[in-house]
Amino acid sequence: MYDLAIIGAGWAGFNAALRAKKLGLKVCLIEGNQIGGTCLNRGCIPTKALIQSAKAYSLAKKISVFGIELENLHINFSKIQERKDKIVKLLGQGMQSRLVGIDFIKSYAKIVSLNEIKVADGIIKSKFILIAIGSEPAAIPGLAFDQEKVITSSDILSLTEIPQSLLIIGGGVIGCEFASLFSILGAQVTIAEKMSRLLPTEDREVSRKIEVIFKKKGIKVVTGVDRSSFDLEIYSKILVCVGRVPNTKGLGLENLGIELKNNSIVVDDYLKSSQDNIYAAGDCTAKVMLAHYAAYQGERAVDNMISSFKLKADHAVIPSCIFTDPEIASVGLNEDQALKAGLVIKVHKFDFLGSGMAHIMDETEGFIKVISDDTEQKIIGATIIGPKATELIATLSVAVRAHLKVSQVRDMIFAHPTLSESIRESLN
Repeated sequence: MYDLAIIGAGWAGFNAALRAKKLGLKVCLIEGNQIGGTCLNRGCIPTKALIQSAKAYSLAKKISVFGIELENLHINFSKIQERKDKIVKLLGQGMQSRLVGIDFIKSYAKIVSLNEIKVADGIIKSKFILIAIGSEPAAIPGLAFDQEKVITSSDILSLTEIPQSLLIIGGGVIGCEFASLFSILGAQVTIAEKMSRLLPTEDREVSRKIEVIFKKKGIKVVTGVDRSSFDLEIYSKILVCVGRVPNTKGLGLENLGIELKNNSIVVDDYLKSSQDNIYAAGDCTAKVMLAHYAAYQGERAVDNMISSFKLKADHAVIPSCIFTDPEIASVGLNEDQALKAGLVIKVHKFDFLGSGMAHIMDETEGFIKVISDDTEQKIIGATIIGPKATELIATLSVAVRAHLKVSQVRDMIFAHPTLSESIRESLN
């Protein structure tokens, strides 16, 4: 019998397995598809690999700004895809190599009792079970995916050519990333969002800024509409990005007394399901569908299984990164959220037009916006749109997590000339 059986080798399950091994548990990791789950194979890694190629092309198109001349610049999309696939394969091999001491079982799984899991070769018994089976793209009623014209965020990663015209339904994180990517590569992109603005959960000012930038780049942005407003026949491809849903079907949960809500596994603050020995982590809990939070949940779930001192899975300070061009990142409360919570706040802001390094990089679009409470002057949130936003947010994540005051960050010495010194400038 195992101490712990983990179903799903995505970022939650994989990191949970490593934590369990470190703690000396006898653990197995069960996965019916590829190791790495959505993040490695159909999400974070392949999309960012494609985005990096697009950024390189974008830079090459304006390379004369830096005093360099290029001739015969063109896109070889098959090589872009080959590079992406090579990165995914390499990282998958790296993950596999780290599973020494963990039994990796390549099989689909079904939980048949509170301590038994059916796999291809028979029944596995385990004291604890961690469900980390992730999520899948949500569909729109009446618009079925056909993997040809109407496609998911997974399907689009396997395209063999750049679509001439692309309609993206959904103006959230995934939709905006693909709009930015394929616009740079030359597609005629239309992005539609039924809410009144793109990225409706982000800072309102950032949403307005990215919409203006998108329109400058030739992306058609339509908000406050649904799919019925479009003639779908005129587009080469239709990408549906309206969120993700937990992938819990077929696992046998309904027969085990495990509470579900909209197909997600209901867990308490310690990631325990309605059954004492069964925990869940990652997208299947529908808490925060981000790979880095899934990894955190997986590790925290393992700790709580074996420790008498339980730790809550805190989801108050989670950085969010959007790899558009320019990048967007946020942590903690944005301005609207802070005001809605009844807080008296101060807004600190710095435009990248004032950054020496931003001018050196020729990437001056955007700003840093930091929110502090007006009573104790503690930093409670931040949003960045601009160059390397997804890297810069780490400093402000530490500030929010550690309850640092404005003066504590402002009085730090940041290296010059760097983008990071813009954080200090925003607090002056």
